[in-house]
Amino acid sequence: MTTPWSPRRDVRRPLASRVAAPREPVDHARIGRRVVRRRAKGMDVAAVARALEDARFDARQDSRHEHLADDTRGRAELAEWERIDQLLAAMTPSAVYDSDTDEVVQAELAAETAAAAAREAEQREAARVAARADELQALRELGTLEQTEPREGDEAARDELTRRAGGYVQADIDTWLAHALAAHLGHYRDPAAREAAASLLPPPLLAHAALLTELARLVPDVGVDQLAFAARLATAAPEAAADFAAFLIRAREGQSCSGALSVGSAIVPV
Repeated sequence: MTTPWSPRRDVRRPLASRVAAPREPVDHARIGRRVVRRRAKGMDVAAVARALEDARFDARQDSRHEHLADDTRGRAELAEWERIDQLLAAMTPSAVYDSDTDEVVQAELAAETAAAAAREAEQREAARVAARADELQALRELGTLEQTEPREGDEAARDELTRRAGGYVQADIDTWLAHALAAHLGHYRDPAAREAAASLLPPPLLAHAALLTELARLVPDVGVDQLAFAARLATAAPEAAADFAAFLIRAREGQSCSGALSVGSAIVPV
């Protein structure tokens, strides 16, 4: 499969606009707990008991009003006063509340920090995928996509381009990835990357790659432009294409499939 790809000229299409990341919803219960903790800081058991009684009184008053029946913050504040009251009751009489030594509070803060770090990592990855999708879009418009080697994560960039197109499969992107997978180009030189592709790419693309691999072995000097039918077959009937690739493997290896990894209805070249 060493024959160069024939130049491709697509009609220029504008890059899709980004979809803004959804804002984190307001957590009224968390706000209520934080308010209570700030107020309770430095309070002794008697002061907390008085605050708890005030919170219970407010809860009884609110229960009389229908529009306050679902007061999430109020219920959270009452529950937090009750928890702090029980916490101080188990300590020495002279103890005062300090959120810095409250194990429950510290555990919550640690969990929030970890969640924030995870969200930030997800946003960075989403930005990286979007940038790579922009790059692939530009390359396809310049007609140089076929000369570009794929990188780790291009499977996600493919999904992003498909999303931007409203779910329509990007045939040229899929053909490019199938050729790269079959020819072990770019990050697909690594067997682990080829194995991982089985769970990252759709069955038609995997079947296309498997067909390209076996057809190239059958006719070593065949050009990619002569194998366009493989993409059509894989798209129209991916299971049949995978079965055809498996048949070619058996014919080549005498009923042995040691040269391929079977994944679902597709076969990934290894």
